[in-house]
Amino acid sequence: MLMAFTGFSLVLVVWVLWGFNMGFGEALTPSWPGILRAFVGKPFSVLMPNSIVGRAHIPLVSDAGLMPPFNFPQATLVYFQFAFAAITPLLFLGSVLGRMSFKAWLVFVPVWSSLVYSVNAFLLWGGGWWAQRGALDYSGGYVIHLAAGTSGFVAAAVIGPRLARDRAKPVPNNLPMVMLGVALLWLGWNGFNGGDMYFGGPQASAGVINTNIATAVAVLTWVIWDMLGGPQRKPTFLGAVNGAITGLVAITPAAGYVDGRGAILIGFIASSVVWLSWNKLAKTAPFRRVDDAMGVVHTHGVAGLTGGLLVGLFANPNMVVYINADGSPFGTKGWIWGDNPKQLLWQAGAALTIIVWDGVMTFLILRVIGLFIKLRLPDNVLETGDLAVHDEEAYPSGLDLVTASALASEDVPPSVSPAPVPRTE
Repeated sequence: MLMAFTGFSLVLVVWVLWGFNMGFGEALTPSWPGILRAFVGKPFSVLMPNSIVGRAHIPLVSDAGLMPPFNFPQATLVYFQFAFAAITPLLFLGSVLGRMSFKAWLVFVPVWSSLVYSVNAFLLWGGGWWAQRGALDYSGGYVIHLAAGTSGFVAAAVIGPRLARDRAKPVPNNLPMVMLGVALLWLGWNGFNGGDMYFGGPQASAGVINTNIATAVAVLTWVIWDMLGGPQRKPTFLGAVNGAITGLVAITPAAGYVDGRGAILIGFIASSVVWLSWNKLAKTAPFRRVDDAMGVVHTHGVAGLTGGLLVGLFANPNMVVYINADGSPFGTKGWIWGDNPKQLLWQAGAALTIIVWDGVMTFLILRVIGLFIKLRLPDNVLETGDLAVHDEEAYPSGLDLVTASALASEDVPPSVSPAPVPRTE
């Protein structure tokens, strides 16, 4: 929980000091060749009044007339996009739970957000090279989820596994709390996919209902696959949770570009693909050797990739996202709506760029940090857990508190008799 809170806070500081403009500002190297001319934005702060009180503006998009003028201030755009930037490292935190050094985490998050996330955002949302080609990512299937799945898997491989006892049987801590968490997640997703239209209206509403349709279908699909082909041939709540996350992730790159039929197909196809990935691909050598603690590579990486590619198939040109500055409607045509295989090609190219860049940079960032800070906590610290790292536990018992205090002071507190305190190995 502390890693999540500090990660969220670190990203906000980075975002307002330089990150936002790296993702949504002017191109850093406009005279360079190829993809490098529109790869990342210039890093500078948005804290000055003239940077946040004016009308929202994305230079490579707004100045080119590719979208109508925004009707809200720049501060709104900065904070809305910050929420996406903040959740991405928190997603792949799930891959390295239970063994990553807290100190290494504090260094890794701002560096990764600057050198990896900002590039992803600029390439697809800030008017960068892949956006100019026509690649689409409505609300983060690539920028957030494919990135989290890729980086999380690489980080888990570099840092190493949890203790064997923690990997033996990954039992959930508290299923009712899981239920509450996924319910809040599902509800909050409507804000993301509804807000990413940038404009109110029927298409924003369509993005919201598509989000819920795809997720509902994905939940049911996963539960049915569990009943037909799961390890115990039984429906499980955790299976339904994985189905819900898969549906939310897969519809994210497509929510505003597909109709309700496309949403149903995306929910079914993505849930089936990720179910196979979770239950079959996870047993193959490369995945079995990497301890991705919460399976982020499957429910976010594979789901985001699947949803992004399906945009190239199911995008309906009649789903007008907005009216361009010149009065023409902006929509896109998937392959099934006509002879447009190019859209699928652009989707695949953007995905490959994200996978390669994020994977390589995550590996290099961790290796450099590892020269100065141990990335993985020692086994004896992992054996003790949160008490050793933070001197706190989620569910402390009286015995634990007395023992911890006694060990810290090398004496037993005066209010406690030494005799009742058992020594355990």
